Amino acid sequence: MNILLNEIETRVLGSLVEKDVTTPDYYPLSLNALVNACNQKNNRDPVMNLDEEVVRQALATLQDKRIAGPASGADSRVTKYEHRLQEAFNFTRGETAILCVLLLRGPQTPGELRGRTERMHRFEDLTEVQSSLQRLMQRDPPLARVLPRQPGTKESRYKHLLANDVEEAGEVARAPLPADVHSNSADANRINHLENDISDLKREVADLKQQLANFRKQFE
Repeated sequence: MNILLNEIETRVLGSLVEKDVTTPDYYPLSLNALVNACNQKNNRDPVMNLDEEVVRQALATLQDKRIAGPASGADSRVTKYEHRLQEAFNFTRGETAILCVLLLRGPQTPGELRGRTERMHRFEDLTEVQSSLQRLMQRDPPLARVLPRQPGTKESRYKHLLANDVEEAGEVARAPLPADVHSNSADANRINHLENDISDLKREVADLKQQLANFRKQFE
């Protein structure tokens, strides 16, 4: 199943998945509750200000793609909405949590994903996060991929592949141009100097600790 979502569909789907896992007593969601979930200021990047009509339109197109729609059998006069990702992909709990956070916050490192999925699924360590990411990447078609590491960063970020590649365009825009090479070299030299200074300070502190220990022994 090859699904491409726009930005609003991505936010609506991610919000439905999040509330399904974190607040099951209030799920499925009414249109008003879903709008509020989409417009939350926490755990959202970017923060949006969607109205009911925009969210309703996104729900209609998600229903056409068979990954969200009105909840069946809901005992309520108000129409409630649910996602259908599990029926479409049969995710593990960890995969669902990771994909949800990627939908809501964009590309992230494994460390960020581990911290931000805490309410949905507890990963014991980063190895478990990596395993879930690998399973998403090995799907056919893939549902996630790793981005090129940004200059000055230690961890690679991962993104979901359910949306158009707007993030990839951003990655290209942030890639260093030839004019930036000297700047990057200077930054690298400054970092090396700082690391050397820190090493020297650590040695001096260790020497002082040893001298203090020797001094105390004279009075024992």
